[in-house]
Amino acid sequence: MFDHVAPNGVSGKPLGKPPCLGAPAFDPALPFVLTRANTNAPAVLSGEARAVGLARFASLPDAMQGAIFMAEDLSDTAAPLILAILDSDERLVLAGQASAGAVAWCHPVMNGAEARAVVNEASQLRTQAGRAADWSEPDLAQRLRHRADLLDARLVDPLWRAFAARALQIAA
Repeated sequence: MFDHVAPNGVSGKPLGKPPCLGAPAFDPALPFVLTRANTNAPAVLSGEARAVGLARFASLPDAMQGAIFMAEDLSDTAAPLILAILDSDERLVLAGQASAGAVAWCHPVMNGAEARAVVNEASQLRTQAGRAADWSEPDLAQRLRHRADLLDARLVDPLWRAFAARALQIAA
């Protein structure tokens, strides 16, 4: 879901509130990028959907803070949004669900066995979502797909697993 980040002309500052979308500068030298899933239907259906970069940051804590600032801008009625932080090599560092005023970070898997179990469960949820869609239950299908996406958000790159887990302990 968060495999690639397309440079879209957005820059981030290491401290403070992230800039609005469409800011003119894009500094790829900053190592962390805050992203959200691309919900453009034609891109999703074609398999060409890439994560949308929202802002870039100098450190993981700054990126986490940027996600919180973005969550504060969400309205109370807005649907929850999954945000992901990627490193400069586009590896998943941390992800969470943003809703009005808060981010519920997904605890990363800690080993390969746990990752395989998460992938299996997410796959089963997507299968159930397909069945729900076939049964004309679009709301149920959407909820099941969202649960699967939240499980996928736990699939932090092995390089970052321990670091992300520690960052969450410190943030708590």
